[in-house]
Amino acid sequence: MTFLVVNGLSAKYNSSKGPVYAVDDVDFELEDGKSIGIAGESACGKSTLGLSLIRMLSGGKAEGEILFDGNSILEMKESDFDENYRWKKISMVFQGAMNSLDPVFTIKEQFIEILKQHNFDGDAKQVISDAIHSVSLDESILKKYPHELSGGMKQRVVIAMALLLKPKFVIADEPTTALDVLIQAEIVNLFKNLKKSGTSFMLITHDLAVLSEIADKIGIMYGGHMVEFGSSEEIYKNPKHPYTQGLLESIPTLKGNIPKYIKGIPPSLLDAPTECRFIERCPLAIEKCKQVPPKFKTKTGYVRCWLYEDEK
Repeated sequence: MTFLVVNGLSAKYNSSKGPVYAVDDVDFELEDGKSIGIAGESACGKSTLGLSLIRMLSGGKAEGEILFDGNSILEMKESDFDENYRWKKISMVFQGAMNSLDPVFTIKEQFIEILKQHNFDGDAKQVISDAIHSVSLDESILKKYPHELSGGMKQRVVIAMALLLKPKFVIADEPTTALDVLIQAEIVNLFKNLKKSGTSFMLITHDLAVLSEIADKIGIMYGGHMVEFGSSEEIYKNPKHPYTQGLLESIPTLKGNIPKYIKGIPPSLLDAPTECRFIERCPLAIEKCKQVPPKFKTKTGYVRCWLYEDEK
């Protein structure tokens, strides 16, 4: 059953140089117990998309429609969303969150502080124990301070914090960044186990190889647009957008194929799009690409590329 529906979601920030169009006209849906991966280069709108879903856009504003279990969360009062949704139904592991653990408090004290902030009145000891075990950590870690933990253990702790109030949907922004490959594998396995337990999540990353193991659906972001969305299988086996194809061709393989890199740099988001965001870097650009492409339906989602106009 579909629990999350996003229609025409846009988000922009105000800056000294004018509005920044960080996310523009994004659509997708997600079913219970399923996961979605969001991939793309830096500054393409991935993190802003996640922050929009949990209504934590500092200095920005989100518009469009976000339906969570049929309720429009963008139309809710902030107090209602904070009391009933944030951290209770939707939580987030922020980028670099493991570096924001308070160095002067034990892990247990920081868990308790989170419960206090959300007016939790249940069995705190049991809830904390459940969260710690859900990320395969021993309860002895609760007595330790952040500096006593490895990078991988700290990342597990912040994921446990996001799971503390047993949310239905968890957004994880670059949870494997700055970790060595062995620890990355541990975090990937952790999300696999969470998926088996029925938790839905959004995994935001620049690493498509990570998403291949755990995402049911994938959205490719570029220049604030979700240029392609579909099932994981379709995105990997039959990528349609030239940008998606370029990302996949840039992944090193064990077969000895030399990775191909996408030439050029991403566009500025200071201007509202008037043409395809990828036109300057696209090897397949045509005259019609000077117009903003709509969403053309694919087998499991959509692609924003004029090359597929005749296939709609």
